[in-house]
Amino acid sequence: MNAQTSTDNIATGNIEQAPILLDVNGIEVIYNHVILVLKGVSLQVPKGSIVALLGANGAGKTTTLRAVSNLLKAERGEVTKGDILLDGERIDSMTPADLVKRGVVQVMEGRHCFEHLTIEENLLTGAYTRKLSRGELDASLDMVYQYFPRLKQRRNSEAGYTSGGEQQMTAIGRALMANPNMILLDEPSMGLAPQIVVEIFEIVRDLNEREKVSFLLAEQNTNIALRYANYGYILENGRVMMDGTANELSENEDVQEFYLGVSSGERTSFRNTKFYRRRKRWLT
Repeated sequence: MNAQTSTDNIATGNIEQAPILLDVNGIEVIYNHVILVLKGVSLQVPKGSIVALLGANGAGKTTTLRAVSNLLKAERGEVTKGDILLDGERIDSMTPADLVKRGVVQVMEGRHCFEHLTIEENLLTGAYTRKLSRGELDASLDMVYQYFPRLKQRRNSEAGYTSGGEQQMTAIGRALMANPNMILLDEPSMGLAPQIVVEIFEIVRDLNEREKVSFLLAEQNTNIALRYANYGYILENGRVMMDGTANELSENEDVQEFYLGVSSGERTSFRNTKFYRRRKRWLT
C-alpha cells in the first residue's frame, strides 16, 4: 500500500465505502521559503473515521495538520505543491476562520487554553462563530459536560490552575462548541499520565461514534493511536512511508519493532536494520 491508495475500503469502524471528507493530494510545505518540510504527502479521511498520523517528533505530523487548517502562515510556512479538498472542494485559500465555519477545527499541540479564563469561559469561546441563542448555547455546553463531566465540576476554575488532562479536555471541548464535522487533534497524549490518555481517547471514540465527528490526529504514541484509529499513516522526514488499517499496521513487523517496541528476534543496529527494511519494503 501507499499514500495514494483510497481508504474507501477500510474494514474497521463500520465505515466501509464511506465517502471521503478530507483529501490531501501530494502537498509540499516550505518554511521561510527555503526549508522543505513535507515532500508529497497524500492522505484521506473518510467521513465518520478516526485517522492517525504517526511518526517520531519532527516527522511532519503537526505541519500536515497546519496545512489542512491553513495555520501555516503564522509559522512562515506555505503549501507550494498539491491541493487539499474538503467534501470535494479546494480549501487551500480559505482562512482558518472560514474553515471553522465549514466544520474543521484544530486542537493545537500543548492545549493552549486561555489561562486566566474559567473552564466554562474557555468553552464558550469555541461557539463564538455560531451566533447561538442562550438556550442553544446552554445545550451545547450540556453536551460537552456530558462527555467531560470533570469539566463540569471545574467549570468555575481558572484554566491555568487545572491539571494537564483537564486542560486537554477543555481544548477538545472548546472545539466541540464550534459544532465540527472534523477535529484535527495534535498530540493529545503529550505530557499526560497514561490513565488520562486512555480516558481522552475513549472520549474521542465516543464522539466519533455518537456525534459522528471525524478525527485526523497526530500522535507519537503509536500504540494508543492504533488502538482507537481506523486507519493510519506513518510519516518519516516529511514523507508517508506506510499506510494501512490500524490492524494491518499493528501486525506489521517493522511497525511492531520500530514503533511499538516489539522485537521478533535478536536486534542489530537500529539504524542499519531500519534503513534496510525501509528501502526494501516501504519505498515501493
